[in-house]
Amino acid sequence: MTNDKTPARASKAPRVNLKDLKKLIDMMRKAELSEVNIEQEGLKVNLKKDEKPLPQAMTHMVPMPMAAPMAHAAAPAPAPVAAAPVADGVSVDSPMVGTLYRSPSPDSQPFTKDGQRIEVGQTVCIIEAMKLMNEIKAETAGTLVRFLVDNAQPVEYGQPLYLIKP
Repeated sequence: MTNDKTPARASKAPRVNLKDLKKLIDMMRKAELSEVNIEQEGLKVNLKKDEKPLPQAMTHMVPMPMAAPMAHAAAPAPAPVAAAPVADGVSVDSPMVGTLYRSPSPDSQPFTKDGQRIEVGQTVCIIEAMKLMNEIKAETAGTLVRFLVDNAQPVEYGQPLYLIKP
């Protein structure tokens, strides 16, 4: 029998639905979250991922340079690395991992074309890394011999991007 002042449902403790809890854990894994806190109708759920230390072999990895995220503007890209001279010119390597774009937008003309003269500080291409567009600017003046990577293709750190003849 229930009291007129207290509804029957208030006397019951909230119950956890195990199927919902499993779904929540799966979503947490997919989103790579380390902790989730939920409070609803008197029920509190706190899920925390147990962080295990990296295996010994993994602790000696060398971090790759990445662009620092900025709130509303593209991060300045690290300077491209000039590699050893090649028969056609000097190879300029990617300063980061990402996707190379030769124009500012799909409908725009490319920043540069093969055989075009480029000046120091001129934007040669863009590398998208972590949703940030990083302009790759020429470090030396010269003639762009050719691109070594196609438009909209992924690039690795240190991968040759284009050849320039100073």
